[in-house]
Amino acid sequence: MRSLISILAFFALSAAAHAAEPVVAASPEAQRAMLASDDPELAANKRLVWDMWREFLQAGDIEAADKYLAPEYHQHNPNAETGLEGVKAYFRAAGMQKTPVKDYIERLVFIMAERDLVTLALVRAEEDSNGEAYTTTWFDTFRVADGRIVEHWDTAMRP
Repeated sequence: MRSLISILAFFALSAAAHAAEPVVAASPEAQRAMLASDDPELAANKRLVWDMWREFLQAGDIEAADKYLAPEYHQHNPNAETGLEGVKAYFRAAGMQKTPVKDYIERLVFIMAERDLVTLALVRAEEDSNGEAYTTTWFDTFRVADGRIVEHWDTAMRP
């Protein structure tokens, strides 16, 4: 019996010792440093996506989408509309409200670029079936062509 209790205690302590670490957002200074690249095209693509997120999605300036998204914008989120006008209509219908633009992206963990793709990783706060809060990571990837965002993927699922 003592052995069983010891084994159970070992596994309980091991599980606690290996619990996931919380996902933490990067500071505004760290975010600006992430925009740099030895490749000017990658730096420009990261800056384009970073600015779009801050002005359009985070600050709710729906008309700012015209500066960043191509008219033929392809949307792969199953809950949103495709095309520039479709995306704008989706956010209007969602009641997006305009707020001041911040000099950072809230909850941004990292931004990275490769070829014509830019990925943002963001902190996502969730609650488990026991009502306990935890964080995980949300990913958004954008494809850039000719200085505009032409395609988007994320981890969204239908409700």
